[in-house]
Amino acid sequence: MAYTDIDNPELYFQTKLYTGNGGTQSITLDGSENMRPDWVWIKPRNGSDGHVLIDSVRGALKRLRSEGTNAEDTLSNSLTSFDNNGFTLGNAGEVNSSSYNLVSWNWAAGTSFSNDASATSVGSVDSTGSINTTAGFSIISWTSLASGSNYTIAHGLGAVPAVIIMKGRHEANSWQVYHHKNTSAPETDYLDLSTTDATADYPVWNDTAPTSSVFSLGTWSGFDDGGTMIAYCFAEKKGYSKFGSYVGNANADYGTFVYTGFKPAWLLIKRSDGGTDNWNLYDNKRLGYNTNYSFLIPNETNAENTTTSTANLDILSNGFKIRGSTGHTNTSGGTYIYMAFAESPFVSSKGIPTTAR
Repeated sequence: MAYTDIDNPELYFQTKLYTGNGGTQSITLDGSENMRPDWVWIKPRNGSDGHVLIDSVRGALKRLRSEGTNAEDTLSNSLTSFDNNGFTLGNAGEVNSSSYNLVSWNWAAGTSFSNDASATSVGSVDSTGSINTTAGFSIISWTSLASGSNYTIAHGLGAVPAVIIMKGRHEANSWQVYHHKNTSAPETDYLDLSTTDATADYPVWNDTAPTSSVFSLGTWSGFDDGGTMIAYCFAEKKGYSKFGSYVGNANADYGTFVYTGFKPAWLLIKRSDGGTDNWNLYDNKRLGYNTNYSFLIPNETNAENTTTSTANLDILSNGFKIRGSTGHTNTSGGTYIYMAFAESPFVSSKGIPTTAR
């Protein structure tokens, strides 16, 4: 029996805490082996500057922000290079102010990807990017067709994506999130990473589920009309990533337990069936112990929560347990979707169990 596809998740995802110095500095990741990141998401923990999302496909300095509809811009002297085991920063305040403690979340892709749709008959528009089929992660760029067009894009994963996070780069439009557990027919709906909105029924995904080779886009005016798009695509990998859902019970003492098959290193939760609740983002380092009440909000610029709250949870060796009663994570009968990446698999491929937190 294979317990996990990946024994060392640090090869593909790491959280890094660092202190800004107001000048320039190289940030080295903490893992036991080198990991060159291709997608870096940075947030000041004690400041109200926004989230900065930079990837190697769009290029260093090219900033997107999860809390708004802003088009991509160039943040001078921000993340200036992706390095063999981390990244280098300039003196931009959002990512390196001397007054800030910061967190970065880092994913590795690394293999160049290019698809000529007319030559391969895969997809209906050309796409390029960076992929890692072992970790089930790809960063895909393409040029949008005119509004009102239906088309397909190759994602390079060789497996069906469970989550797609997508944004037009050059127009002020929303983030579109596909999650395979969003509703009973997730291809008909989408969530917006930049808002508290519940799931919306709209043909963003052309009412068509993604396949192991392509995902579909429909007739929605929110796409860049002839502009460049970017998508972060994820397929589940046993023992490393899980993209599921759970139902809340509003009980802080006996909250829902969610089995992932690994000890989570990173966890993003959103109520999907109603209400106007934030996205809540947790990791294994910012507090470092249970009960974890240290969360950040991707749809807001707020500093991290640093006091015990009703959005608490425990990170366990094989999943997580909700320990709060807030609508953000535990409304009675509410449906929540989540994304989780591993610190370590519950049991390694050699049958060795992980330790509890």
